[in-house]
Amino acid sequence: MIQQVLAVILIIFFLLRLSWQKKNNQISFSEFIFWLFFWIIACLAIVFIKKIDNLVSGLGFSGSGIEVLIYFSIFILFYLIFRLRLKIEKMEKNITKIVRNLAINEKEDKE
Repeated sequence: MIQQVLAVILIIFFLLRLSWQKKNNQISFSEFIFWLFFWIIACLAIVFIKKIDNLVSGLGFSGSGIEVLIYFSIFILFYLIFRLRLKIEKMEKNITKIVRNLAINEKEDKE
């Protein structure tokens, strides 16, 4: 029980920090919404962990609810890393195009 209380307090701290960052325009609205939903879902998962345990055991899984949440979290992290890698690759291609165009324009200007 104390672990749940500490986790909820920590999430409240993260939510306050998130709202402070949004207020100071350090993050975009879409980032704010994403992290707001993330922390709210995390808080709900912590508060209702016993119900998640019952659901998991009812579905026939041998692990506890927290184990299933950890597996699900790892899956989401790998997916986000994959999406981030795709964005970085696209950005690198765009930078290459810009640098190539700048080099061609500078060469034409010198001639």
